[in-house]
Amino acid sequence: MTDGGAVVELAGVRKTFVAGGAEVVAVDDVSLVFTAGSMTAITGASGSGKSTLLHLAGAIEAADAGSIRVDGLELTGQRRGRLTAFRRGVGFVFQRYHLLPTLTALDNVVAPVLPYRVPFNKVARARELLASVGLSHRERSLPSQLSGGEQQRVAFARALMASPRLLLADEPTGNLDTTNGNGILDLLGTLRREHGMTVLVATHENHVAARSDRLIRLRDGRVVDDVDLTAGESAEATMRRANGLRG
Repeated sequence: MTDGGAVVELAGVRKTFVAGGAEVVAVDDVSLVFTAGSMTAITGASGSGKSTLLHLAGAIEAADAGSIRVDGLELTGQRRGRLTAFRRGVGFVFQRYHLLPTLTALDNVVAPVLPYRVPFNKVARARELLASVGLSHRERSLPSQLSGGEQQRVAFARALMASPRLLLADEPTGNLDTTNGNGILDLLGTLRREHGMTVLVATHENHVAARSDRLIRLRDGRVVDDVDLTAGESAEATMRRANGLRG
């Protein structure tokens, strides 16, 4: 289990890519603080920088400028080995699941920690996590034998293997129908409460944002809205206001 969520601090963060010979600014001078144990929805149109922001916080991508600190650890400029060790302690959940097709559900959950020494029994923990997401009866199933919702549940179990203080979810319900999508959101809320994680969710769906404490909207890599959803404004009202519609 985690001992409280991670504090994530971004200051003046910038990230660019080159596409078609031109520079594309994915994240532009972003400064944000995510408090321990909070759940934040990061929204915006396709290409607004949502996924890139998550990748920066999880050290999948390196910032070109600015500072990124997670629990006081400065990620910018760290050596590759240190960043690899850091990423092992972060939970990642992706829209495409990224399950290994030739491994069972149980083995997929074990896979991230398989090469490392850990202070727990790997298989026993994987079984506990599969049970916690309602899939103890699917331990021996291959990904091709699982529904989309079941595959996403396996992905959540896998993300929790290293007891992360930070969970990053990129469009976790994007490939799911409404019923399975709501089931995944219920699961995410339960896991967050039980494990005390800080959660960042990249999404374009209002109903996902509505489950969060805070909504951040990006446009062209910049923060254009930062709303505390615990203060009373709904995610839907925020998006209507952002789009210039009457609530």
